[in-house]
Amino acid sequence: MEKLTLSVQALAAMGLDLAEYDRVIGEFYDGALDPKHMAHPLRHVRELFQANYVTLILRVPEQPDMGLMIAAGDFKDEGEVSYQVYPQTMNPFINQPMDRVFTVDDVMSESEWEHSAYFKQVCSQQGVFHVMGANISTPEGGNFRFRITRPKSAPKFSAAECALCEMFLPHLRRALHMHNLLDRSESLGELYAQAISRLSVATIVLDESGSVLKVNPVAKEILDLSDGLKLVGGRLEATYPSDNRELQRLVRNAFAREGEEGRAVAEAMSVARPSGQVSFGLVVEAIPSLDWAEGKGKPAAVVYIRDAVGKSIASEVVTKQLFNLTRAETALAMELANGLSLEEAAEVLNVRRNTARAHLRSIFSKTGVRRQTELVRILLNSVVALGKPKLALLAAADKVEAPELHLAHSERRSA
Repeated sequence: MEKLTLSVQALAAMGLDLAEYDRVIGEFYDGALDPKHMAHPLRHVRELFQANYVTLILRVPEQPDMGLMIAAGDFKDEGEVSYQVYPQTMNPFINQPMDRVFTVDDVMSESEWEHSAYFKQVCSQQGVFHVMGANISTPEGGNFRFRITRPKSAPKFSAAECALCEMFLPHLRRALHMHNLLDRSESLGELYAQAISRLSVATIVLDESGSVLKVNPVAKEILDLSDGLKLVGGRLEATYPSDNRELQRLVRNAFAREGEEGRAVAEAMSVARPSGQVSFGLVVEAIPSLDWAEGKGKPAAVVYIRDAVGKSIASEVVTKQLFNLTRAETALAMELANGLSLEEAAEVLNVRRNTARAHLRSIFSKTGVRRQTELVRILLNSVVALGKPKLALLAAADKVEAPELHLAHSERRSA
C-alpha cells in the first residue's frame, strides 16, 4: 500500500472536512474517559468508510482466544463492551507490524485470501471480504486491534481511505493509553478507599466551599445516626455548637494552609455525642492539587473519623488463615475483637462457657498470647481488617461459580 501524507487533501478525497474530522477525534478521547462512549467514534468511522463492521479488540493476554471487544455494526448489542471469542490461531492479521495500517492486499493475494481457513470459517459467514486495520501498541505494553471491514460487493479500500485511517491511529493510540492510565489510577484509588473502609475509618470529602462531595460506607453509617455529626444543607456539622465552631475552623484552616504551603495539613479534634458514647476522633486534612487544576466542585479537603466503640469489620477468612484457627475459634476471636467478654461472646455464639474457654485456650496457643487483652491487641493491629469483610467462610463442599462470559456475535467481531 502506498502511504499518503496526512493532509487536508486526504480529508477532501474522503469527502471529509476538518470540523467533522475534529468531531471524530474528540469522540476517541471521550471514549478514553468512558469505554461506553467509544461506540460513538466507531459508528462515525463506520459511516465514513461505508463499512459493515468496525471493531476495536482489546486483547486479554492470559486467554489467547479471548478478547474484550467494542464493535459497531448491524447487530443487537452494537457498541457494547463484552468478552468475545476470536480465533487468534488462524488470524492472518495478528502478526502485522505495529501501528501501521494494512489491508488484505498487503498480506496476501485475493485468491489466497478467499481460500484461507480464516476467511472461509469466519469472515465469509458474516459478509466480510475487504479488511483494513492496524495493530496498535501503547507505551505501557498494550496491544489493541482496530478493524474496518466491507462486503465483497463494496470497493476495496483506497489509498486515500488508508491515509485517513492512518490519521486516526495516533489519536486512537493516545486515547487507549489515557484510558489505561485512568483505569489503573481509579483501580488503585478504589483499592485504597476499600482498605480505609475496612479499617473502620470514615472518610468525607469536601469541596472548596465545604460542601460534601463523597462519603464512604462507614461515614454514611455515622451520619445516618446523627449522633454528634450530621449533614445540614449538604455540609458537615457537629451537633454541639462549640464542637461545630471548632470543626468549621479546622475546615477553613485546611483550605487556607494548603493554599499557602502547597502541602496537606492535618488537624484533629474530638466530637461529643449526645448518646453519651465515647466521642468521635476526627482529623481534617487538605487535599493537595496542582495549580492549574482550577474549577468549582473539586475535592479540597478530607475528614477522617474513627468511632472508638464501633464494631470491627475484620475478615473472618483472613483471620482464620493468618492464625490457622478453626471456624469456631475464628467466630469467637471476632466477637472478642468487638469488645465482648468471653461470657458475652459465648452467649452470642450460642455455645457453653466451657466450650468458649476451650476455644480461647486453643486461640492463645496458636497466636502465642496469654491474655485476652493481648489477643484483641494483635487482632486489631494485624492485617485481618484488610481482607474482604463480607466474605464468609465457606464449607468444604461449597463451590464458587465462575462468571459467565457473553459470547454472542463473536464471529462477527473477530476480523
